[in-house]
Amino acid sequence: MKSLADRPANPVVGTSVSHESASQHVTGAALYTDDLFYKDQNVLHAWPVQATVAHAKITSLNTEPALEIPGVVRVLTAADVPGINDAGIKHDEPLFPSEIMFYGHAVCWVLADTLEAARLGAEAVTIGFEVLPSLITVPEAIAAESFQGHRPTVTRGDADAALETSAYRFTGELEFGGQEHFYLETHASYARVDEGGQLFVQSSTQHPSETQEIVAHVLGLNSHEVTVQCVRMGGAFGGKEMQPHGFAAIAALGATLTGRPVRLRLNRTQDITMTGKRHPFLASWEVGFDRDGYIQALKATLTSDGGWSLDLSEPVLARALCHIDNAYWIPNVKVNGQIAKTNKTSQTAYRGFGGPQGMIVIEDLLGRCAPLLGLDPAELRRRNLYSPGQSTPYGQPVRHAERLVTIWDQLVERSDLEARKEQIAAFNAAHPNTKRALAITPVKFGISFNFSAFNQAGALVHVYKDGSVLINHGGTEMGQGLHSKMRQVAATALGVPLEAVKLAPTRTDKVPNTSATAASSGTDLNGGAIKNACDQISTRLAEAAARKFNVHPDDIRFSQGKVTAISIADQEIAFNDLVRDAYFQRIQLWAAGFYRTEGLHWDPVKMHGEPFKYFSFGAAVSEVEVDGFTGAYRQLRTDIVHDVGDSLSPLIDVGQIEGGFVQGAGWLTLEELRWDVSEGANRGRLATQSASTYKLPSFSEMPAEFNVHLFEQATESGVVYGSKAVGEPPFMLAFSVREALREAVAAFSTSKGAVELPSPSTPEGIFWAVQRAKDSSSASETVAVSSAASLAAAEITLSPVPVH
Repeated sequence: MKSLADRPANPVVGTSVSHESASQHVTGAALYTDDLFYKDQNVLHAWPVQATVAHAKITSLNTEPALEIPGVVRVLTAADVPGINDAGIKHDEPLFPSEIMFYGHAVCWVLADTLEAARLGAEAVTIGFEVLPSLITVPEAIAAESFQGHRPTVTRGDADAALETSAYRFTGELEFGGQEHFYLETHASYARVDEGGQLFVQSSTQHPSETQEIVAHVLGLNSHEVTVQCVRMGGAFGGKEMQPHGFAAIAALGATLTGRPVRLRLNRTQDITMTGKRHPFLASWEVGFDRDGYIQALKATLTSDGGWSLDLSEPVLARALCHIDNAYWIPNVKVNGQIAKTNKTSQTAYRGFGGPQGMIVIEDLLGRCAPLLGLDPAELRRRNLYSPGQSTPYGQPVRHAERLVTIWDQLVERSDLEARKEQIAAFNAAHPNTKRALAITPVKFGISFNFSAFNQAGALVHVYKDGSVLINHGGTEMGQGLHSKMRQVAATALGVPLEAVKLAPTRTDKVPNTSATAASSGTDLNGGAIKNACDQISTRLAEAAARKFNVHPDDIRFSQGKVTAISIADQEIAFNDLVRDAYFQRIQLWAAGFYRTEGLHWDPVKMHGEPFKYFSFGAAVSEVEVDGFTGAYRQLRTDIVHDVGDSLSPLIDVGQIEGGFVQGAGWLTLEELRWDVSEGANRGRLATQSASTYKLPSFSEMPAEFNVHLFEQATESGVVYGSKAVGEPPFMLAFSVREALREAVAAFSTSKGAVELPSPSTPEGIFWAVQRAKDSSSASETVAVSSAASLAAAEITLSPVPVH
């Protein structure tokens, strides 16, 4: 049998096709979780009772006033839970808490005949509480020694000794913010019990199997008594990997207790104030370079803000530590990690899953140190890129490391980087109050779940007597095009036209024990399982066709809905005719497929091994223009070269690269979460809880010119049809925007000092950075040097930039 990466003649994969439900989306016919309740009668609506204090012990809960509101049917509390009152994987997230852990924490839920009645009922509930001390910021948590979870360390070599012998040493600190997912469809669940007692839950979830497990243990049921379905999600970005489970459990509990269907959908403010975000981090570091600018050692401590419970903070932190090197060889490393416990929402998965938080540290320090070393930032980055034969600090060989330099050099040529630098220099000389700059940054991102057991998938493929094909798999569609790619994989494996293949909704009673659609592994895992199932079917059909053509089964070929034998040029049979013949020969026309990622091994205690199947590589050049009077800026142009292996669906992959880049730029430049850190009554309240206060990228923030090129001749062996993941890696290409902003700010100064930027680098932050740069022309606030020669044995401290 051919390898997983081999493609047959005339494959459907590799062609540009539209999203499988594009027509439904543009016509409004696509159904989401909250659309389904309209088909049922007698539906109850759920509304949360949210706390208005950051930390308190609940002393009383009076729900009687709510029951007096017309239309209110029931108030769900901890006393109603027949199973385990917990919705977290670490059993540290009570579904109905006895202690308020963050401002907005849901204490109980009101069920009513109408949404308005449920809202009024929630307002009528009164909570008695005793206020407790709260921790809102990471520095507060560190000072109070408030930590949770494991404290991992990644080490290689002797970082202390290498720092002592380094020609240049720098220390610094960077505090950077989180990010709200802001998926268009907020969290939603819908539950009902059928006549046989089977509980059906429709949930907007990336992980139906885990939603099933949490619902089952809250209700004291076995998993086979609960069916969870996800038709599609209106965006997720990691925010629906863990956090939908509690909402599904609430709807399921209500449906079980009342015997009526229950609909739960958060409004935007509820969603933002109740659910987790990307983890903010505080990083302190010390780095050493030799006289030629090669990194010799790095010591760092990364502290993530986990919020009130663990959720996925441990694997997020682990991935951050594993990506602090980004694309650079660092011979001596010691990086410690710790998770702060604060009185905020429980932070969770977000596109990149800790990778961006690790990689921003190395990109920030290179950007700050380059002028102190007397080097162009692009040159400093390029000379430190991984080379073939080198390995990561945690011991994984960087296979195909040569692609990093190849991609870099291709991008320099495609973007006309050197000529544009000259043009920018001329522009800046003529414009004292407006400056332009560009920057180039690389990406190396590991693909697979850190937890090896999650790297498996199943599929169920049916071929009907008319030759049509129905696919069931464990992956969920959230707009990323997974279902479209899975149709292409099945059509290629069976040799049928794309229109002959249809996807069924993702359900736990069709494919059980699935992993989350996350870690950019949805295509690798589910595509491998679907191909496995299709290969089983095609092998059986090949035997039937071989008997018909009187040839060996290995001579049979399936392509474009036709079946041929390579030794017989003038004979063929239609795929659907062969299928019909096979049915009458009692040949099985369905198959259960399975795939698991091979070659992975990881010691989470030692933080050592090979946790990733492969690395995705890429690089971006971005050019920006900054207004020195206001700090406002424009993205003028972005050029990207990105490695997706042999693309399964180029149109979808380019869209993912563009979308990931823009979302990354939003995190780095616009999206600022502001929490009330005062000692007043609103302490811990999230101020940015709507689109009017939380700023998202829009058309005006898009690069005026946006060029994306897929790296060619990049087949990845051992992966379905030679492809690579594309969901998360492009997010980190946006570092080029932040670094270009740094260079533009530096252009306002005549000194050669380090430019320090807040993160996110909002127009306000850029304005103050420009003021510091202008001031540094006469009296630098940091250390500025004109050349590497004047830095002999230098030891310099870079000041942190305050963030909100």
